[in-house]
Amino acid sequence: MQIAITGITGNMGQATLSQVIKNNNITKFKFLVLESDKRIKKILKKYKKDKDKFEVIYGNIADKSKCQQLVDGCDYVINLAAVIPPHSDKNPLKAIECNEVGVDTLVSVIEDIKDNQPKFIHISTMALYGNRNYKHPWARVGDPLLVSPFDIYAATKLRGEYRVLESSIDNWVVLRQTAMLHNNMLADNMDDGLMFHTCFNAPLEWITAHDSGVLIANIIINDQEKDLSNVFWKKCFNIAGGLHNCKIGYDILNDGFKIIGGTVKNFFKPNFNATRNFHGVWFFDNDNLNDLFNYKSQSVEDFWNIFNKEHSYLKIGKIVPKYILRKFAIEKLFKNPNSAKYWVKHDDQAKVIAYFGGLSNYFNIEKDWDSFNLLTNNKTDDGKNINYDDLKNIKNAKLINYYFDIDKDDKEIKLKDLQSVANAHGGKLLSQKYDGNIYKKLKWETQNNEVFEASVYTILRAGHWFNPVYKSNCWDFDMLAKKDKIFAQIWYDSHDKNENIFYYFDDNFFAHYNKKD
Repeated sequence: MQIAITGITGNMGQATLSQVIKNNNITKFKFLVLESDKRIKKILKKYKKDKDKFEVIYGNIADKSKCQQLVDGCDYVINLAAVIPPHSDKNPLKAIECNEVGVDTLVSVIEDIKDNQPKFIHISTMALYGNRNYKHPWARVGDPLLVSPFDIYAATKLRGEYRVLESSIDNWVVLRQTAMLHNNMLADNMDDGLMFHTCFNAPLEWITAHDSGVLIANIIINDQEKDLSNVFWKKCFNIAGGLHNCKIGYDILNDGFKIIGGTVKNFFKPNFNATRNFHGVWFFDNDNLNDLFNYKSQSVEDFWNIFNKEHSYLKIGKIVPKYILRKFAIEKLFKNPNSAKYWVKHDDQAKVIAYFGGLSNYFNIEKDWDSFNLLTNNKTDDGKNINYDDLKNIKNAKLINYYFDIDKDDKEIKLKDLQSVANAHGGKLLSQKYDGNIYKKLKWETQNNEVFEASVYTILRAGHWFNPVYKSNCWDFDMLAKKDKIFAQIWYDSHDKNENIFYYFDDNFFAHYNKKD
């Protein structure tokens, strides 16, 4: 058996290799690695006894010839390659090249293989669900995909995922990865303002890189042992970490600061961070994938315990006065163009509106923690009383209306279900017949009278609905939500119905907005 892996030098890639290498049935591993990525040699040195199994192909995922070389003769292709934040914010063209064009290239190459076509495992992201708060913290596959304005990572991953779902590959699966804990957590976030995008009250379900690697390894093992065609292939899943790993932004920052004997309150003020336009959810369907592959074993607490042991030198931070650490580790990032303070100081109105709702909202944020509303203190963002423990109880999960019974078996879905969903989106189903094939492409019409083709699975099961962000880097959700009952349920949790903003990047990826009448 041969497998091909992209993104092997990333955090999930390394965790995946550490697990799949244990499978003695795999006789060859093929990796596609950028020539500029020097990490590969160090990574493969850990597996000297298996070096004869490795083939490294140096090249770009957007290069068709390199993808052909990669997948040739393979039984599985695992696409872990992604340009993620903050790198996607710094170099959006690279994000487009990898997350979008690269996926299209790789999928096209696999589609061209008619005999012995490899099975394709594509890693997507929970960032597709966009901003969530206490009103709808629980999501599942099928929820609307409302990628946050100016999140080029989520936009490109959305378009890449859509290409996979609509592909003609015989056996594919889309796995939406949740927030991942890994050994480079601190190093990756201490030179960029990305941490200020995390809303303190945002729901976030976490998984460790270790468990993510176990998942991929178990998929290959189980697929070799039994037929997964009816329960796994040609489906979309959330890679969940488990109910014990459901946190809010404040919690996870707090957990990290415990390493140096501090808390969020020692290092942050309430107005350091955005109040909306993030991405994070808790997964209502968090056991669906685990029931198949039994991969969840580590909690957030387990991760930090292991992290502490492997990075014991960080304990020196406990003896350094907290105000010094705050000044030289946190507040220095205010000068970074990716930080909220930078947007306010430089009058970046598009970002301030997107992430705060405007300057007046930003200046109205409480300056001290005693007055700031936290879910952990049983207060919502808007000052309402709430029981945080009840909110985190999955039995109390408030789910959206999908305008059809999402718990129906695929075989029970009828034409009227498709029409109902299209109408709820403010559009139409143009196709007059549905033969029950959930993967057959039908014709739909959007709120804006744009005609597109997509399978029933893509629309009803995976939550996609064509809109401007599928073809360009613009976000028109204020307008769409006025016509779309499905979008509106989520969008208006953090946006006023009177807002009418069109967000977009120009050709140089500077953020802009227009107010519509």
